[in-house]
Amino acid sequence: MWGTRNGENGGVVCVACGQTVRRSAAREYDKEGDRWSRRGKTFEYLCKRCHRELCHQPRNELEDLLVDIEREGRQEQRDFLRRYNEIVEERYGSLEERGR
Repeated sequence: MWGTRNGENGGVVCVACGQTVRRSAAREYDKEGDRWSRRGKTFEYLCKRCHRELCHQPRNELEDLLVDIEREGRQEQRDFLRRYNEIVEERYGSLEERGR
């Protein structure tokens, strides 16, 4: 039989809700989006319920977009979100345009 990995028999903590669940009842989460490159990484876990609630759409360019907004200076959340929406529409068009 295959050997067990760290945490396989014990519990892991869901980074979203804080619930401790069996490793077999959790999903690995890699914030870099590359769970297949395993060397030197420590993975976080999500319970299955929280994993289902995640948006599973590609997030290419997201981090660069957020850094661009952050470079503009500290903002209130409302202003940050407004600016995020503006940049997304500038770069990718509005949702209405993309749906055509």
